[in-house]
Amino acid sequence: MGEHTCDRGAVVESEPDSRELLVGRGAELARLFRAVDSVAAEPVLMLVGEVGAGKSALLDQAALRAEAGGARVLRATGSESESSLAFSALHQLLRPVLAGVDGLPGRQRAALRDAFGEGSATSGPDLMLTGVAVLSLLSGLGDHHPVLVVLDDAQWFDRASLDALSFAARRLEGEPVTMLIGARDSDRVPGFDRHTPTLTLEPLDDAAANQLLDLRPKSPTGRIRARILEQAGGNPLALVELTRTASTQERAAGPPSTGPLPLPDRLERVFAARLDSLPASTARALLLLAAMDSADWTVAVSARLPCAEDAAWIPAEQAGLVRRTSRDVQFRHPLVRSAVYHAASSGARREAHLSLATMLRDEPDRSAWHRAAACPHPDAAVSAELERTAGRARRRGGHAAAARALQRAAELAPQREESARLLVEAAAAAVFTGDLAWVEELVAAVRTRTDDAALLASATVRAGRLAVLAGRHLRVFSRLADAAEELAVSQPAAGLELLAGAAVVRFYSGEDAQRHRIRDILRRLQANASHAGLRTWVRAVSEPFDDWAQLVSLLPQLAAEAEGRPERLTAVGIMAWLLDETPQAVRAFDEAFDRWELQGALPEGLGGAVAWAYVERGRWEQAREACARITAVGRATGLDHAVACAATVEATLLAFQGEVSSARTRAEEALALVDPLESRSVAVYAHRALGAAAAAEGAYGTAYGRLRMIFTADGAPVHYHASYPALADLAAAAVRCGRHEEAAAIVERSATALADNTSPRLRALISRARGLLADPEDAEPHFRAALADPGLEYWPFERAQTLLDLAEWLRRRRRIAEARGPLTEALEVFRRLDAHPWIERARAESRAAGLDVTDAAPDALAGLSPQQQQIVRLAARGLTNREIGEKLFLSPRTVSSHLYRCFPKLGVTARSQLRDLIEGTLATAAHQQ
Repeated sequence: MGEHTCDRGAVVESEPDSRELLVGRGAELARLFRAVDSVAAEPVLMLVGEVGAGKSALLDQAALRAEAGGARVLRATGSESESSLAFSALHQLLRPVLAGVDGLPGRQRAALRDAFGEGSATSGPDLMLTGVAVLSLLSGLGDHHPVLVVLDDAQWFDRASLDALSFAARRLEGEPVTMLIGARDSDRVPGFDRHTPTLTLEPLDDAAANQLLDLRPKSPTGRIRARILEQAGGNPLALVELTRTASTQERAAGPPSTGPLPLPDRLERVFAARLDSLPASTARALLLLAAMDSADWTVAVSARLPCAEDAAWIPAEQAGLVRRTSRDVQFRHPLVRSAVYHAASSGARREAHLSLATMLRDEPDRSAWHRAAACPHPDAAVSAELERTAGRARRRGGHAAAARALQRAAELAPQREESARLLVEAAAAAVFTGDLAWVEELVAAVRTRTDDAALLASATVRAGRLAVLAGRHLRVFSRLADAAEELAVSQPAAGLELLAGAAVVRFYSGEDAQRHRIRDILRRLQANASHAGLRTWVRAVSEPFDDWAQLVSLLPQLAAEAEGRPERLTAVGIMAWLLDETPQAVRAFDEAFDRWELQGALPEGLGGAVAWAYVERGRWEQAREACARITAVGRATGLDHAVACAATVEATLLAFQGEVSSARTRAEEALALVDPLESRSVAVYAHRALGAAAAAEGAYGTAYGRLRMIFTADGAPVHYHASYPALADLAAAAVRCGRHEEAAAIVERSATALADNTSPRLRALISRARGLLADPEDAEPHFRAALADPGLEYWPFERAQTLLDLAEWLRRRRRIAEARGPLTEALEVFRRLDAHPWIERARAESRAAGLDVTDAAPDALAGLSPQQQQIVRLAARGLTNREIGEKLFLSPRTVSSHLYRCFPKLGVTARSQLRDLIEGTLATAAHQQ
């Protein structure tokens, strides 16, 4: 009777030509089959279970099912040692289809090649562009047949691969692509968050465990069976392996030991016991395979291990340690690899790693890690080799891989100061992973190795940069402020950088006491001409309306100094936005992004300012693009606060455009991601979005309630910057729900607090609020004041709202002819922005004023979602599906699907008609106005 045992799951012995059975996993297997049989099922499913639970066996069965149905199956298996090699898992997954990379658009093709170290990039590839390239490649494969992506042992995937794969995974809906992920713990797979559908493999129940034992040859009985069941605890691998061991023992030896070692240690002993009788050539080949620790057989070929057909593997296969095919040799389970590796002496392990380092000299990164593994003591040459590996990883966007290489290089550096320098560099790379605990661990290690003030300050700044983006703002502020204060005299530049981070935390938290602390520390930091930009940043971020005019006067010089330097231009843009110099902010952002596409880095502090500036400027499509980028990076790095910031912007846009249900969903998601008391800025933006959604439905009482929440009980702003722009909307809701007096008190309190030291934009919003709340005979001067500054056209939506308010007032005063001009201008803006609730209000008022407004033609896109409208407009401009997908982070198939659904709604049958449709819509609207 033949025997085939899959040690990675509950596959039992069977005749050689019969189908293997999985015991006790019928429900789980059925769910996996549903996933691979139907595109409309779950595009992504994570399979979670402990070692030996049967994840790999289930994934094998799903892959066989998919292949039998005509699907293309792509697989990658993680290994612990290769988690330090950037994009190694992605390369393993896509190697069979790399020819398809040539068919990708140029930028995507270059991004993937850079990621795989085949390009000429001098800086890391754009994380989102790499993710879009993966999505496009998988989607393109789906043009020919369904695609199943199987990611096994994903907890060992390198971070760069996970970032790209998780980016693609979130966009698989509607694609003929299914992704199955096997992992020991879903919390250990960055990028695949709690929203990823998860199937957990629980231990087998008693009935299934007994059934599995019954199917084994020489099924155990009596006390031995009871002991196996007790020790295995429902783990299928333990049941199989302990039964195999028991069946080979002499019965007189009694039942297996019941010692206190945990189950994995017992299994390692089980596997290690099989090594004793192996030939020397087999033992050496196994140790090399274990030391190599790669599921990618091409690496073994490069390392010149015996080929799969070599007789050296036969004894290992007969002992149940490896699985051979005509193509490769793999350990039957990670515990086998662990047992083989740890059963060898330390000298034998070092010799194996040195042999691999020599054989893999054409793969310098792998070679460097093997040399490091063979080092029992510090070694300057190996440390330098790892530092070079880190440089290559960083250029490819592998920040986690770079940080790990630098951390190991620091451990091998003979000199303490050199070790400290490398740890600072490791912390700088680790910042981009979003793992604050790791960064702080590296910084703590720096402190144990050096007293160098500059290095210590640099390490503290690295940790501070990431801490700024964490959610616990009150605790983080104290840490940053304390560090800035300590460095104020000895390292003023580092102290100022930390204070700049503290100012960002102050913005997020909105805590007023922090303003005074920042001001005190800033006074203590010696002024230096080279630090002017950072000092201005601290002031603009922490209290923009304290000395508004003077801060605004500094912006042109700062912009000139930042020319050609994208990071500094972005900082200038953020300051300009905070000071309500939105046109200058948008110019800075445009120039920065023309020169520098964000390359997988963290969202910069206050990165949401980019999206808000585009919203205010009336460039809503670009605002959505900015939100998509912030969301993608925030999710990849586990920074919920960044995701929440983007969600509030999206919620606001959705509300303005009448997508009320979606707006509420996004705003509530933002509130769920943060502590509103720690993140007042997010809470205020979310309540503003919810207020706008309620107003869009005409529920003005609800709208007022939401907007009232962004001011304290006595009428002060909850947030010193985010609350003020809502004053006019608060007033508009108040006059429609009978809360006139309360709203008027809040407006006047804010006007007094701001006095004359504020922006024309805020003065206009206050004037609009006063006009809405004034007695009818007194309202006109306030509306006229709100429209007086011609520069306010740079805030088109806010200006159009004021024009509509003035027109409504004029018509009610029977000054109908005067109302028509503001109405026409307001309606044009609302139509351009697709602000449907406002279009309806303006059209109703226009008809009441005697204007001939046709309902249908100007609203040709009204039945489309905001994303569909974006796609249609880009298609009308002549962009291809690939170009649109690259711009909006979608696959070409998703773009095509949206267009296919849009054509009937728009009454067109060809792409070429879209331009005429949109131009005709605008022309008709202009004519009817």
